[in-house]
Amino acid sequence: YKSWEGPGEESVESFVSRHLGREVFEKIIDPFVSGVYAGDPAQLSMQYALKKIHNLEARGLNEGLLSGGLERQAELAAERRSDEWFNTWREGARLFKERVEGGALGSFKRGLQSLPQAVAKCLGDDRVRTGMKLARVEKEEGGGYAAVYKTAAGAEERISCKAVALTIPSHAYGDILGGLEGADKLVEALGRIRYPPVGSVTLAYRQEHIREDVPVPLQGFGHLIPRSQKVRTLGTIWSSSLFRERAPEGWEMVLNYIGGSRDWGLGDLSDEEIIKAVDADVKKVLLKPSAADVEPKVLGVRLWPTAIPQYEKGHGEIIAAIEEFERLHPGLFLGGNYRTGVAFGDCVAFGVDEAARIAGQLDGLPTPSAPAVKQAASTA
Repeated sequence: YKSWEGPGEESVESFVSRHLGREVFEKIIDPFVSGVYAGDPAQLSMQYALKKIHNLEARGLNEGLLSGGLERQAELAAERRSDEWFNTWREGARLFKERVEGGALGSFKRGLQSLPQAVAKCLGDDRVRTGMKLARVEKEEGGGYAAVYKTAAGAEERISCKAVALTIPSHAYGDILGGLEGADKLVEALGRIRYPPVGSVTLAYRQEHIREDVPVPLQGFGHLIPRSQKVRTLGTIWSSSLFRERAPEGWEMVLNYIGGSRDWGLGDLSDEEIIKAVDADVKKVLLKPSAADVEPKVLGVRLWPTAIPQYEKGHGEIIAAIEEFERLHPGLFLGGNYRTGVAFGDCVAFGVDEAARIAGQLDGLPTPSAPAVKQAASTA
């Protein structure tokens, strides 16, 4: 490998090619980045997009990744033998009827909505409000904040509190924080984070149409597609292989992702056009040539116009702007997948750590003198 000598943040493409070679980048990391970020590895910042791997360079005996990786593996093994780690991350495993290994892939029978619904039920209706839209956050006289909401009935409600934690998309802060000192600088920085369009398309095909060199029923996670193959779809999750009861006998259900920061034109397509493009790619990669005219069962299609925040080169300047804003406003905490990492696990881990950080600061924050909840007359 060669040492990085360029200015600023190094791209994912440069870092991986420098350490592991061009072929590893094109055949492994490029499709991986497409699957996680739907991003362009030539633009993504290695330091922030894949920071765990980036950090290995500084951990070992030299600037290579191997010695740093071995050191980190030994460190992780020691952490996972500790009671503190188990109580934080694995205590809930006791609740499952079947043994669940750490890192095992899983989901909920009724979808990911099951998690927030269970949290809301545990906290109770008096602590969880739904059907309300946050309009703005204001500072209260004497300290603290007021979160001002619009209810479904059109009324305005102010909730006074010591601290406010926001996990909204980076492009949604303008009106909400507009009245606070330094908000213009923060919003300008956050506005540099790009969110490309991504479509998710769920299709089903009969097993008899799967290629002969692919085991049936499908066995595995799915497949990611290198951009060098000139296939528009980014990758496919073999849903019926991963989760029971996703498809009836004789069928395979596949969830496909298309779009991203190298395919902005996807946002201009209709649902029908997106389905047609994905179906053609699935047939090219997974089905027999004789299945070219087979119509798939279309189980779902959705276009996310602003899907995944891109941690592109210069992201460190954005993080610095967030941290400076938080220093100006103690008790105001900014989070979300534009800062914490885009993977579901990263967001959960951030939530655990952030909750501890907020709890540790509450005693030192001023208590608002205004009533905790104040309702204004309807504005409808």
